Amino acid sequence: MRQYELILIVQPDLDEEATNAVIDRVKNMITESNGQILKTDVWGSKRLAYEIQDFREGFYVYMDVEFAPEFGTELKQNLRYIEPIIRYMLTKKEA
Repeated sequence: MRQYELILIVQPDLDEEATNAVIDRVKNMITESNGQILKTDVWGSKRLAYEIQDFREGFYVYMDVEFAPEFGTELKQNLRYIEPIIRYMLTKKEA
């Protein structure tokens, strides 16, 4: 198991319930593959440096996660197909 930092930028025009549903969906994908969510930090809406998919703002969510290295590729492929996520970044944490 390795530790990773996952940052999601979710569409800002979703209501709180829909945003939480997206976050829960990502958490479920990780836990169903024997991973762990170590920490979740909701940063809220922030202005983007440049426009992404006609959005000037994004709703930021930071997660400390732990899972097998092989799952990283699968997770990235799945995140690409979750429509409300406009950007994501997955980086390995140094020990």
